[in-house]
Amino acid sequence: MRYAQGGGFTAQEQQRRERVRLEAAERFEQGDGNRVIAADLRVTVRSVERWSGGAVERWRQAWRQGGSPGLESKGPQSLPRLGERQFAQLERELEKGPLAHGWEDQRWTLARIKALIGRRFHVSYTVQGVWKLMRRNGWSCQQPVRRAIERDDEAVEVEEAGVAAGKSLVAALGAWLVFEDEAGVSMTPTRARTWGRRGRTPVVRVRGRSRRRVSIAALTCYKPGMRSRLIYRLRLDDGQGRGRGRKSFAWSDYRDLIVAAHNQLGGPIVLIWDNLNTHLAADMKKFIAAQDWLTVYQLPPYAPDLNPVEGIWSLLRRGYLANVAFADPDHLVRTVRRGLRKIQYRPQLIDGCLAATGLTAALP
Repeated sequence: MRYAQGGGFTAQEQQRRERVRLEAAERFEQGDGNRVIAADLRVTVRSVERWSGGAVERWRQAWRQGGSPGLESKGPQSLPRLGERQFAQLERELEKGPLAHGWEDQRWTLARIKALIGRRFHVSYTVQGVWKLMRRNGWSCQQPVRRAIERDDEAVEVEEAGVAAGKSLVAALGAWLVFEDEAGVSMTPTRARTWGRRGRTPVVRVRGRSRRRVSIAALTCYKPGMRSRLIYRLRLDDGQGRGRGRKSFAWSDYRDLIVAAHNQLGGPIVLIWDNLNTHLAADMKKFIAAQDWLTVYQLPPYAPDLNPVEGIWSLLRRGYLANVAFADPDHLVRTVRRGLRKIQYRPQLIDGCLAATGLTAALP
């Protein structure tokens, strides 16, 4: 068999397909029927028969003509236009980003990659050929994540190493590894995908005048051999306007949340949170210094991807709060509580939020 330009298969995939064909040859010699072979090898009947038009000889015809050697791979009909060394150079250019190559936004499209190949290597590809080239070399079209321009990647790497090294402290103290974060939810719901008639955009009705919102502070708690926990507190905005009441959590609210978590978990806590000004307040520092069961580490700025609580907010917004027409602030509070309670009863979701950060090595 021959593969035009590699057939879209990697070398490993070509070898796997060849093993399947050789196994089919053994079944041919045993006299098995096409449908039985197709079912056992998990391929279509057309793969072991001739195509209906008879223009392309398939496995059985090749076996009849040349036996088992007739089913061995002959490799690609021609060498790829970009060799391995050239594709490695292309990858380095792609990693620089579209901005470095003159485009205004940061999207790599097939047409832009095609243009880059032409500029860099003076090789002409079709858009479909670029798609096959990228897929064959392990690339795919993905939705990117956002990173703040102010983010210090070196500080993030240092923090990742520090959190991973902190597992010795967690093990020595028999402590819980706890992450904290806060978020705000308004009565304008998150938009999520929904089915609708083609050509008619679905409409979600929301209240346009209400500015009431709910502030949430949550802790995700992990300890080897124990079920992961989610502990949270809510604060409803008083809705009286600017300067007429606090709308976010005070340092004392965070203190009470940490104390409640300590009482519930029943052990020392290694707390990791961000550099919110309330976390760095003088009264909060005095409280932390006075507790022998509490150790606190600060996350680097602009690094929400290191905090598993961000995953909790994503689950809440994309699942339980999406496309909901809230009738009043109480309806919003009930929906938030119900969503968080369902997450509490599914510790595998809490574990998944930690795994998404890449900090699973922080647990011994």
